[in-house]
Amino acid sequence: MTFTLTVNGQQHVIDVAADTPLLYILRNDLQLNGPKFGCGLSQCGSCTVHLGDRAIRSCVTPVSTVGDEPITTLEGLGQPDALHPLQRAFIDEQAAQCAYCTNGMIMSAAALLKQNPQPSEHDIKQALQGNLCRCGSHVRILRAVQRAAESQA
Repeated sequence: MTFTLTVNGQQHVIDVAADTPLLYILRNDLQLNGPKFGCGLSQCGSCTVHLGDRAIRSCVTPVSTVGDEPITTLEGLGQPDALHPLQRAFIDEQAAQCAYCTNGMIMSAAALLKQNPQPSEHDIKQALQGNLCRCGSHVRILRAVQRAAESQA
C-alpha cells in the first residue's frame, strides 16, 4: 500500500505493507536514526516519536494507523544551529552516557513540556517512567528536563 507521511515537516510517499511498524520506515526508508530499536515491545521507550503532540512508541505503531497526523522525530525537534531546549539541556547536563535511551527521554520530555511547561519533579518522573536507562543517568536526565523547563519560562 502507499502511504503519505509528514515527517519533520516534509512529506514522504512510502510503499509498504499496512502493518509495517513506523519505526522501520523512519530508520530504514527515511534514514532517521534518532528513534532506536530497543525491545520491539513498547516497553523501553527508545523508539519514541511524536504523532501530533503525543509521544508514541513507533516500534508497535503500524503505519496504517498514522493517518494525516504529523510525525516528529528527534531530528525534527531542533537544528544543529538552533537546538531544542531539551537538546541543549541534555548537552549542558551531560545527561547522555551511552545515549541509547536519549531519544526516548527527550521525546517523552518534549511531549510533557508541551502539555505542562512547568512540571514538578514528580510530573517529570511520571512522564519518563516508561523509558529505560541502563547507564544510570537518571539524575542528570531529571536535571536536564528541569533546566529545559526553566529555560522556557
